[in-house]
Amino acid sequence: MSDQSPEDDKVQQVWQSQPTEGVRMSTQQLQAGAAQFQRRIQRRNLREYLASAAVVLFFAWEFRQGGDPLARTGAALLIAGTIYLAWNLHTKGSSRPLPGDPGSISFLEFQRRELVRQRDLLRSVWRWYLGPLVPGLAVLIFAFGRANPAHYPHMGLVVAVYVAVVAAVFFAIGLLNKNAARRLQRQIDELDEASR
Repeated sequence: MSDQSPEDDKVQQVWQSQPTEGVRMSTQQLQAGAAQFQRRIQRRNLREYLASAAVVLFFAWEFRQGGDPLARTGAALLIAGTIYLAWNLHTKGSSRPLPGDPGSISFLEFQRRELVRQRDLLRSVWRWYLGPLVPGLAVLIFAFGRANPAHYPHMGLVVAVYVAVVAAVFFAIGLLNKNAARRLQRQIDELDEASR
């Protein structure tokens, strides 16, 4: 049972049906937000480049050690996949310079474009980030499974464990990127609301 009278209900309905104004952002807020976002992208990319360099160096060292040709092939494929993903990150995910025009419209458009670009990059992480690593990992998993003769009777189980670990890591990376893309979409929606 409600404590409100019918007249109070009418007042509340009129109040709730009023059009609302979008949130307005100042030019300084837009510029500061765009600059902060670009710094965050630069830091993320630097971490990814360093990790990629470490992977390339490690597997180049493994490749030079000689040994099993299948493991060397897997190492070479992983090096190629890592270089490909770093190149994609650089070409499609690098931060862009802020616009020189201090007008709020240009900063709003710039920030929205950057958010959309980064959101789309995160949404396609399976294609450009994880996918290129799959061939090398598949070959290495098989090579590791057959490297030890004691594994032969249980090679299917050994390979399944490796695959499960890699799949869990890939799933976690995919989920993190999907959530980050969702957060960027909310920011895009907020900017769209502010521009109305």
